[in-house]
Amino acid sequence: MNKYKICVYAICKNELQFVDRWIDSMNEADLIVVTDTGSDDGTVERLRERGATVYVEKVNPWRFDVARNISLDHVPDDVDICVCTDLDEVFESGWRKRLEDAWTSDAKMGRYIYNWSFKGDGSPDVQFNYFKVHTRKDYKWVYPVHECIRYIGKEPEIQVFVDRMVLNHFPDNKKSRSSYLPLLELAVKESPEDDRSTYYLGREYMYGGRWLECIETLKRHLSLKSSVWKEERCASMRWIALSYYRLSNVREACSWYYRAIAECPGMRDPYVEFAKMSYELKDWAKVFYLVEEALKIKEKSSTYVNMGYSWDHTPYDLGSISCYYLGMYEKSLDYAKKAVEKSPNDSRLLNNLSLIENKIKDIRK
Repeated sequence: MNKYKICVYAICKNELQFVDRWIDSMNEADLIVVTDTGSDDGTVERLRERGATVYVEKVNPWRFDVARNISLDHVPDDVDICVCTDLDEVFESGWRKRLEDAWTSDAKMGRYIYNWSFKGDGSPDVQFNYFKVHTRKDYKWVYPVHECIRYIGKEPEIQVFVDRMVLNHFPDNKKSRSSYLPLLELAVKESPEDDRSTYYLGREYMYGGRWLECIETLKRHLSLKSSVWKEERCASMRWIALSYYRLSNVREACSWYYRAIAECPGMRDPYVEFAKMSYELKDWAKVFYLVEEALKIKEKSSTYVNMGYSWDHTPYDLGSISCYYLGMYEKSLDYAKKAVEKSPNDSRLLNNLSLIENKIKDIRK
């Protein structure tokens, strides 16, 4: 017998292509409640055919937090655990039992692994802990975009980590994110002292190649009194560094990468990103140093986004190339072998390994 009544809830619009896969994944719940915001491709009809309860609501002007709160309002009051997902997301099988095993009578939120993207070989790329499992009455959604749940309960907020509960993201890459920037600008206009919205706005400018606006916005993020989360401050510094580099200001880029490392020395990302820049600049000694430091870090962050390139073959590849140009051929070979272990079918890595082995053979003749 199940311990808790669990409801999966979601918002959607024109996502017929995902319906069957999503329902198959979410069917471990007791019920599935979907708020459709204007589909005209048969999404609503197919969801209902597959057993979901579907409400149709118009949200104008569009805001993700408003849509999410409407969808949460449609969840029955007697539900013990709410699980919010999107239709392009899939739980790995057995998620319900893992959730029930981890949940406690006083729990308010559950965190779990979220694979936001995948590499070509199917292994996780960008990965972090997610937060969209919660009690029915203790939360509301906030922010026009990059929305999140905010605790409004009266008791202490107890969070649990749900071991081996994994949600995978398989998005439609053709889908536009054009609405993100105006919604983020709106969020900052509504709450100019909010560090979260300011960070996301600066990052969005970076994604759009608007380097000066990224730098200005993220410097303001770092100046805010509420900007105290070291991992996110580190991320701001990394994007500022990248923006300066794209503006050909290498000196400032290096300065900001060093600041990012100092802000959060236990994360690989600033070391590896700095090493990638230094590789482009052919600063082999710096690449070697940064890779060595990065590889001393053995654990991913449990509280922030982990970039896939910091944990795949990339650090070893960069280390191998830098050592080769520094004349450290044995060390280069060791790194090259580890890079191939991470990506055994990568022809470039295999060619590099062969080249290094032949170089060492020639030296030994």
